[in-house]
Amino acid sequence: MTSALPNVCDLASSNALLRVSGDEAADFLHRQFTSDVKALGVGSAQWTGWCTPKGRLLATFILARDAGGYLLVFPAAFAEAIAKRLRMFVLRSKVTVEDVSAATPRFGLWGGDLPPGAFRLGESRAIAFGAAPEGRPATLDDWTLSLIRDGVVQVVSGTQEEFVPQMANYELVGGVNFKKGCYPGQEIVARTQYRGILKKRAVRVHSATPLVPGDRVYSESFGDQSAGTVANVAPSPGGGFEALVVAQLEAIGQKNLRHGSLAGPALALQPLPYAFP
Repeated sequence: MTSALPNVCDLASSNALLRVSGDEAADFLHRQFTSDVKALGVGSAQWTGWCTPKGRLLATFILARDAGGYLLVFPAAFAEAIAKRLRMFVLRSKVTVEDVSAATPRFGLWGGDLPPGAFRLGESRAIAFGAAPEGRPATLDDWTLSLIRDGVVQVVSGTQEEFVPQMANYELVGGVNFKKGCYPGQEIVARTQYRGILKKRAVRVHSATPLVPGDRVYSESFGDQSAGTVANVAPSPGGGFEALVVAQLEAIGQKNLRHGSLAGPALALQPLPYAFP
């Protein structure tokens, strides 16, 4: 049986890379991020988020672990601010935070047979560092579209501090652990989970017209009040655009989302690979 080559996207131009290392790196990151960092084995990767004290996602990461520590992949626009903020929390811990973006190539892989040595993010996606893996060259739009179709929200410049992790479906892609100890915003994230007060979820939509992350969406059931926010957007191969939109559950249920205003273009709901609880 012949193997199918994966899609390979060079992420160096769009995503920064931080290395967090040291004897206390695991404990340090475990106390900062939403996922179970201590459970991440060498050679593995997972989605994770970093919240403000109010439980809003400041950033989302691919978190990978190699023999030397942890590698954080996230939008390049945040590189300086995230590195500075992490170092602020290090205090006297035996932890080093380095920006290794310039020294370490990084590639997103999905579909096909993932090569040995890649850090897997589920069955069909991985991140790789170093030499470019063999595969079908893909663009950043291709990578973003694949994440949209997998229902993985990425926090970008227009959506920082907009979403509690569950609004972005992060517990559904393995990015939140509710049994770990405290981290910034943990009480609010837990309260949202256990008191049944979640009113928004991320859904995939198709639009005939362009969208921009941070744009507002509307619904007849909410009148002139915004019913949600565009999270991520990519061109659709069949025309138009596909996006992840974090919207009111009531509006999602009524399938009447519109972009920009009540009179704006309709947003057609598309399937996701997972179901809401």
